Amino acid sequence: MATPYYFLLTTALRLAFDSIRAHKLRSVLTLLGIIIGVASVVLVGAAIDGLGVYAEESTAKAFGTDSYLVAQVAQVGRSTRAERAAKFRRNRRIRPEDIEYLRMTTGDQIQYSPYRVRVDDVRGPSSLFEGATILGVSATLAEIRDVAVLEGRFFNEQEESYRQNVAMIGQEIKEAFFPDSSPLGQVVRIRGLDFRIVGVQEKLGNAGNQSQDNQVYIPTGAFTRLYGPDPSMAVFGRPRPESGLGFYEALDYTRVALRTRFKTPPGAPDNFDTLTPDSIRSFIDSVLGLIQAVVIPVTCISLVVGGIVIMNIMLVSVTERTREIGIRKAIGARRRDVMLQILIESVLLASFGGALGLTLGAVAAKGLSAALGVNLPVTFGYVALALFVSTVTGIASGWYPASKASRLDPVVALRAE
Repeated sequence: MATPYYFLLTTALRLAFDSIRAHKLRSVLTLLGIIIGVASVVLVGAAIDGLGVYAEESTAKAFGTDSYLVAQVAQVGRSTRAERAAKFRRNRRIRPEDIEYLRMTTGDQIQYSPYRVRVDDVRGPSSLFEGATILGVSATLAEIRDVAVLEGRFFNEQEESYRQNVAMIGQEIKEAFFPDSSPLGQVVRIRGLDFRIVGVQEKLGNAGNQSQDNQVYIPTGAFTRLYGPDPSMAVFGRPRPESGLGFYEALDYTRVALRTRFKTPPGAPDNFDTLTPDSIRSFIDSVLGLIQAVVIPVTCISLVVGGIVIMNIMLVSVTERTREIGIRKAIGARRRDVMLQILIESVLLASFGGALGLTLGAVAAKGLSAALGVNLPVTFGYVALALFVSTVTGIASGWYPASKASRLDPVVALRAE
């Protein structure tokens, strides 16, 4: 009568557990490679996912969720000097009169704000802040880009139309000049002109290596008074909530208006650039995908090393138990019985290592999240990848030793010392 398969499996499991318990130190040392490999995969995966979440949140804070940018050249990511030069030659400059044209033709459905940037020093009551980002914008930018105000308010349309010297500052400017007091109503000086502070922006952090907390928002008229007219500028747009337009519908309205303004021939590409949150996110995703493609295989190398260690230990184990295997085969054990025992022991070692590595990686991710103040999520995908690879490693590492043990001649094995 054939032995039930479940009995063979439970017997093999019991023998494998007994063998692991009998050599505790060796088993633990064998597991180290798998533990480190799985923990590395989980931790790196959590870091990549956390970086993606952080980048999306930073993009939403800095760019807005439903806004788009139009400029002579507006792009994200790397481009060659020749590509940029070609765009500057082909594309038309966006001038103040072009923005007024957009407001006249589509302004009842879309909000617009010019966007000009300079890097300059800002002087406070008793010190100087070097390299601040001065932004010349309209009052509508606060709604277009969902600018988060921590204290006070953004400047209004009346202050903009009267070209008043008012400003909203970032957290770095506030901490540099007014660390222990409210800056509202206080004055900072840019190029000899005093600007009254009406608001403080919420802390945004960095976008790449560029700080977003050293910004000073001022009205476009005041900006022109400081730096003069600009031959080319950018413009932010966003559909008005009451218009019922979707994001891409509003973008198409703007594109059609500018193509008409610039007399772009039908079928020809736009002779201006647009930038959307989706294009920024696509660039971020491509960078993270490249990191995944490079880093994850490298971390999996430690799993391969752990598999080699398991194979060596199982070969040693087979050599040590040659006489035991000979006795089992002499009393009727078949090849598959011996192979199943060795293979299950190898898989158990790898699985234990995978579980311990998963726990270690999750604890490390949680600790780093608390220490760095960022979210490093342990996602199911990387957990499944780590456990799958560790299990496959156990099977691959145990197959050869198990096959070798199962082929032992019982007569020769019984003679072994």
